Amino acid sequence: MEGVGLHSGQPARVRFRPAPAGLGVRFRRTDLDGSPEIPATLDHVTSTDRGTSLAAGEAKVQTVEHLLAAVAALEIDNLWIDLEGPEVPIGDGSFRFFLDVLSRAGTVAQGEPATVLEVGTPISVEANGGASYAAVPAPTYRISATIDFDHPRIGRQYGSFEIVPDRFGEEIAPARTFGFLHEAEALRARNLALGATLENAIVLDETGIASGELRFADEFVRHKVGDVVGDLALLGARIRGHVIAERPSHAGNLKLAHALREAAKRSRVQPIVDIEKIMQYLPHRYPMLLVDRIVEFEAGKRIVGLKNVTINEPFFQGHYPGHPVMPGVLIIEAMAQVGGLLLMEAVENVEGKTIYFMALDNVKWRRPVTPGDQIRFELEMLQLRRHVCKMRGAGYVDGQLAVEAELMAGIRDR
Repeated sequence: MEGVGLHSGQPARVRFRPAPAGLGVRFRRTDLDGSPEIPATLDHVTSTDRGTSLAAGEAKVQTVEHLLAAVAALEIDNLWIDLEGPEVPIGDGSFRFFLDVLSRAGTVAQGEPATVLEVGTPISVEANGGASYAAVPAPTYRISATIDFDHPRIGRQYGSFEIVPDRFGEEIAPARTFGFLHEAEALRARNLALGATLENAIVLDETGIASGELRFADEFVRHKVGDVVGDLALLGARIRGHVIAERPSHAGNLKLAHALREAAKRSRVQPIVDIEKIMQYLPHRYPMLLVDRIVEFEAGKRIVGLKNVTINEPFFQGHYPGHPVMPGVLIIEAMAQVGGLLLMEAVENVEGKTIYFMALDNVKWRRPVTPGDQIRFELEMLQLRRHVCKMRGAGYVDGQLAVEAELMAGIRDR
């Protein structure tokens, strides 16, 4: 497929390729040196300004939601998306542009169970701009949405749709993106909507539609439902539940996605390593033992650990009285201890070894950590050579990124 990007206005070409089971959905910027990969996951979202954009390092891809909505509606779990250009082409502004091509290509079963995220208990989320959401248990994937625009051709619209391939293709896929003529100059001043035309978007002036006819009387709410599907596709799972959205937005959709992911994690968290075993591996003791349990572990690859933050932590007495905030250096220390547990599984004679951290790079604190928070540290091993290891880590509180860093550690005899 080829075309221009809605916001960049630059030409782009997309090619879909089969991917192995377990890979997930990944973009590959084939126009850049080394064809860097960008996983289509929540952790790689960089912007929700008039669309959802992803990045991994310096490689970026804009406006992914229409393509990902088609992928999710067809229940495609593993897919390479080779992209030449900085932005997914917009086509006619609808989801059908991608759905038709993927439907013709067809799908095959890969012999492994698909990842399913099932809404087990009701969840509610509020976001900026009056957006609010609820997700409740349901036997299928359904989205109900209400939008409200002060424009004579839109007004308040409501729609409820089951997200299955056939119905998505008939009821949602043809619905096009839309914008307002009076916003065009301001958007282009921000390098947005540079590729927008009357052929790839519904453009509204003060009283009506600037050109063409609507495909549905409620095309606007249908397109918003498709955007919700595309943004929630970044969960990397097939959803079972009913999502009710009031005034949905890209930022609000992703806030809901984080809440769904955290609820799913809480429902299945079982300690792989509890505090007693942690104390066998780590030399730290009160008040410097900052790991409570390990909940995910892949030897030599990845580890996920939890730190529960309570008002009883001794450092809160002085940091700060009346405004308790966990010191950033101790957040990094907790991350390092989780990483140390990953590293200790990669060496022999663990009882006689100690880990010393040698370097920290690209450390960023994104939000304060306060009493009552639980930090979920996720670390992956980047490199292990003899007695030196590099790791990348991130810490999340309620699904929001709180800290990230790259760490280098050395293994030494005690």
